[in-house]
Amino acid sequence: MYTPPRFQTDRSDALAFADARGFGTVCAFDGRKPVGSAVPFYLEYGRDGTPHLAFHLARQNPLLKLADGVTPWAMAVTGADAYVSPDWYVSPDQVGTWLYQAVHLTGPARLLPDHRLGPHLDALSARFESWLAPKPPWTSDKMAAGRLEAMKKAIVGVVMAVDEVEGSFKLNQHKSDADHLAVMSALAMRPEPAAVEISGAMRKLRPHLFAEETSHLTDMAEAEGFMG
Repeated sequence: MYTPPRFQTDRSDALAFADARGFGTVCAFDGRKPVGSAVPFYLEYGRDGTPHLAFHLARQNPLLKLADGVTPWAMAVTGADAYVSPDWYVSPDQVGTWLYQAVHLTGPARLLPDHRLGPHLDALSARFESWLAPKPPWTSDKMAAGRLEAMKKAIVGVVMAVDEVEGSFKLNQHKSDADHLAVMSALAMRPEPAAVEISGAMRKLRPHLFAEETSHLTDMAEAEGFMG
């Protein structure tokens, strides 16, 4: 991943971002062309602290031939992105650009033993079912045993050991406070959820720009409490 130094994020933040996202595009080179698949995953750590991505692929997926523990794989994890119009800047002579957050994880992959496929699937579904709380979580025991076993035979578990972590969070870090605030405010008014998410990420980068606003809201809350 090409990342200008001003947009680089540290290893722990990049891993946390990937873990929170839980979905990406994994790919490897088969000697002739890149082969890729979009997959949900979860992140876990080995005893030595090495990050591991756990996911599964259809048994017919050609990527499985490359899960030899040696061939390097890459997982691209992307978050929200948003177009920025030059008109939104305070400074003149700007150009349009895209703001985004992305992480690339690289390392060899190996097949998960068959006896670990069931626990893997349970862990994966438990992770994403937790996002739907307070809905009671779905569990595999709600399926007929024969149906579950038949579906498991169609997939293969994979574990990818992460050797390299790269993150690029392009959030206008190189712009002035005035331009940062102007673009952040414009994105916050857009109807696209991704634009609003990018605006929120920009806000977290420069909390000093909102110190006066936060102080004002705090004073109002305290006054209301006193009056009440």
